[in-house]
Amino acid sequence: MINQDKENIKRRPIRSYILRQGRITKAQTNAIHESFQKHAVIFENKLIDFNAVFENKSRDLILEIGFGMGASTAEIARSNLNKNYIAIEVHSPGIGNLLKLIQENNISNVKIIQHDAVEVLNSMIKNDSLDGIHIFFPDPWPKKRHQKRRLIQLNLLKLIAQKIKKGGYLHIATDWEDYAFWIIDLLDKEELLQKTSDDFFKKPDYRPLTKYENRGIKLGYKVWDMIYRRI
Repeated sequence: MINQDKENIKRRPIRSYILRQGRITKAQTNAIHESFQKHAVIFENKLIDFNAVFENKSRDLILEIGFGMGASTAEIARSNLNKNYIAIEVHSPGIGNLLKLIQENNISNVKIIQHDAVEVLNSMIKNDSLDGIHIFFPDPWPKKRHQKRRLIQLNLLKLIAQKIKKGGYLHIATDWEDYAFWIIDLLDKEELLQKTSDDFFKKPDYRPLTKYENRGIKLGYKVWDMIYRRI
């Protein structure tokens, strides 16, 4: 039985997340029940037809991996109505909260996928189809023995680069210096991506300042915004 368990562990696919239990509020639950079907794209093992998903088919398409509680996602979408957004997250509290924000603000240019991002990229996203990808404040897993769990790995960056159109961009933000060095080192190894600036402390106007980020800045933490262009 033990040997069988070990073999099952070896066969488990690589995931872009570690599933944790989280408290979901009544408002978040209600938002899921009321509007998940309207604003979600169900995972399928086939390419997404973006023309069928979004009413406005001519907008740039941005993918966000791991949107947390969705506050930044909602604000970015509301402030950039000339773009469409596909937002990926696995945790139900975050799904419910973003749906709640979508309802409250009448946001029509965001679609949610509740599934593993690696599987979504492999199965549902066509190569050379995205104008940009956002990954904001992924879990840094600061302990050395846990770093293999970090989202940003070379294989993921290779996959991401294939999905972005030439001239499109990848934007990763973190407030952990060690993780920033890790990310930059991997990005510089990916031949399809080229950095747009050496100033990693300049925040683009489209990325809102979160309350947690603002609190960290007041405590002296630096935020790294790493933007690389697909070549």
